Amino acid sequence: MIAVAVLCAACSGAASVPRGARSVSGGCGPTALYQGGSETWARAGPSGLVQATSHNGNAVAFLFAHPLRAGEPDNPANKILWVVKQPRDGADLDITGHPLGATAPTVAQHVAADSGPGEIYPSIVNVPRAGCWQFTLSWNGHADTIELPYSQAS
Repeated sequence: MIAVAVLCAACSGAASVPRGARSVSGGCGPTALYQGGSETWARAGPSGLVQATSHNGNAVAFLFAHPLRAGEPDNPANKILWVVKQPRDGADLDITGHPLGATAPTVAQHVAADSGPGEIYPSIVNVPRAGCWQFTLSWNGHADTIELPYSQAS
């Protein structure tokens, strides 16, 4: 029975939380939200923020606003710092997104590789409606997927 539970957990695609971090409620799809610890290679990101790791473990999203909000909110804005595992070598980051389980509406953003230190891309990612949004990130020949929740703007 335990082996079946472990096998099912491994097959679910559910993201793990890095050592030293604690789960934060509100994740969506297979992407978990966490706080208080980071992937070893992503420690260039700011400490203390809610984070999420992409499906294949190649990118971490540091959320400056939690929860993220639909529309174009300010104070705070939907600022996300993306830290990528593989070298970007000056390549920009392309972000495309859509609601989980749907093909539309879509959002797209192109983020210049002009920030440091490390493999980081700061962005503001706004979406037109609340829900679980799936984003594909691509940079320097690499790609990964992550889901992030957006609440209704108040």
